[in-house]
Amino acid sequence: MTVALITGASRGFGNALARQLVAQGWTLVLDARDPGVLASATADLGTAVTAVAGDVADPAHRAELADAVRAAGRLDLLVNNASLLGPSPQPTLDRYPLAELRQVFDVNVLAPLALTQLVLPWLVEARGSVVNLSSDAAVEAYPGWGGYGASKAALDQLTAVLAAECAERPDLRVYAFDPGDMRTDMHQLAFPGEDISDRPLPETVVPALLRLLDERPPSGRYRAVDLLVPAAQEAVGTGAAR
Repeated sequence: MTVALITGASRGFGNALARQLVAQGWTLVLDARDPGVLASATADLGTAVTAVAGDVADPAHRAELADAVRAAGRLDLLVNNASLLGPSPQPTLDRYPLAELRQVFDVNVLAPLALTQLVLPWLVEARGSVVNLSSDAAVEAYPGWGGYGASKAALDQLTAVLAAECAERPDLRVYAFDPGDMRTDMHQLAFPGEDISDRPLPETVVPALLRLLDERPPSGRYRAVDLLVPAAQEAVGTGAAR
């Protein structure tokens, strides 16, 4: 039995990944903020899925997720996918509400680290992988993306340092994974009123992460566009990924 914990799994990339892992026989612990949306999104995934609704920024909820992992008896994969965009439309940094920026960092940086701390012993035992969802905004300076981009840059650095600190555990992998642009609710929030139908569906990006997990290259930062086979690259494109 292989077990994965995926946060933000009620829609978008997290849900698409969950569906493909279930199809491959994985046992899953899935998380999302809205109980109703999570229940609806996982209703057809079968008994191999444990859905635990809550906010990853809440320590009590993270403890519930760790309890679900404990009940499963192992953990092979942690995917820190849950993210918070921040205000929509996104403000420039000179007028970014600091209280909302703290929330972005709580969800996008502190929560992934805190959850990793809780479940790392199981991952080490299973010789598993940590995957933190990154963004092109972590490495490029896009006007209006300062809050979200800064949080993802911080997550990238946490990921890189964790990988360095786990170097004595050669069977553990720690990845930052940049999926690129996708047609998701969060991406639509980033571009309110705009047509984003040209962005690829999350389902077309999942194979890139599956390849990463199958081939298990050294820990590091990887882009979906570099992992997809040439035919799939056309669907994703090579434009700026946020």
